[in-house]
Amino acid sequence: MTRRRLPPLPPLLAIGLTLLLLLWLAMGDLDRFRDAPPTAGESEPAVPPRVEVATLTAEAHTPTLVLQGQLEAFRELELRARQAGRVAALPVALGGRVEAGDVLLELEPDALPERLAQAEAELALARAELAGADDLRRRELISHPDYLRLQGGVARAVAEVASLRRQRDDTRPTAPFAGVLDRLDAELGELVQVGEAWGRLVDDSRLVATASAPQRDALALGPGLPVELELLDGTRLPGEVSHVASRAEDATRSFAVEATLDNPERRRLAGASATLRIALPERRVHRLSPALLELDDEGRLAVKHLVEDDRVAQSPVQLVDADAREARVAGLPERVRLITLGGGFVAPGERVTAVPVAADEGQGEARLPGAPPVPAADAAEPR
Repeated sequence: MTRRRLPPLPPLLAIGLTLLLLLWLAMGDLDRFRDAPPTAGESEPAVPPRVEVATLTAEAHTPTLVLQGQLEAFRELELRARQAGRVAALPVALGGRVEAGDVLLELEPDALPERLAQAEAELALARAELAGADDLRRRELISHPDYLRLQGGVARAVAEVASLRRQRDDTRPTAPFAGVLDRLDAELGELVQVGEAWGRLVDDSRLVATASAPQRDALALGPGLPVELELLDGTRLPGEVSHVASRAEDATRSFAVEATLDNPERRRLAGASATLRIALPERRVHRLSPALLELDDEGRLAVKHLVEDDRVAQSPVQLVDADAREARVAGLPERVRLITLGGGFVAPGERVTAVPVAADEGQGEARLPGAPPVPAADAAEPR
């Protein structure tokens, strides 16, 4: 039985059917482009935005304050002449070490020994006359003014002897403390005048490091805090804070800080530069990525985290210290659910869907909250 083939459709009819088909398809999606919003009855329930959350626990941290300063000798004394005279001897050479009480310089005494002997003899005579007057006074054979005159003579003789002995001692100045004669500007036979500087004594058994601390860090400083000083050659020396100024300097608005350290090897470090690393009191902090820090409406540093019922909260924090990799902040609860991703799209008080931070695969160390993941190529150990 043979089939009859239908005749082909006219071209115009085929085009018309195609246009009708396209129009029908287009009218099926009109609801997606309506200008008016859907009514309350036909709206679907809103889904809370999703944010990535990491649970952090506070940990103990010892902040370090780094200051640039310089080292000075523990004690330094400018030696000046208290008695005029010519230099008779130089018992200590330049750079020599002395103990307390050692003679540093000798001046010619001139007639001081003879004047002192005369004054001592006059003092002995005055005391003998006063002793005889005591016996006469008991027998009321001397008047009271005469007795007072004899007492005044003894006092004058005592003062004269003391003055001459001091002048004699000033011709042989001694070291008030142990140290090194760091400068000597006197020569044998040279005439030294009263008040003229002729040397310098330096006590380098200990050193003092001086620096300036900014206002925001000065409140945490105090005597007794441990300090590590790093010299230009990399040497590290231990010490401790000995003084913090109570008033800021007018020019810099910073506070002067001093730290002392021992120098048992007597190294020549006075006047050298040093880096002071002061260990501040221990604090409870949270470690996070610096990228999570933001400013709140009052211009304070803050972070976003979740509270009860998965609602967003924004809390101010204090920046304890930071570097390029991480920041350590204080001011948060001991345990906090920190928003590490999506915090910029949610507002405080908004309810969200919390998604725990996924552990990075192939990394031996947990990623810092809020830090970008390390690419596999970078995380791989170099061959």
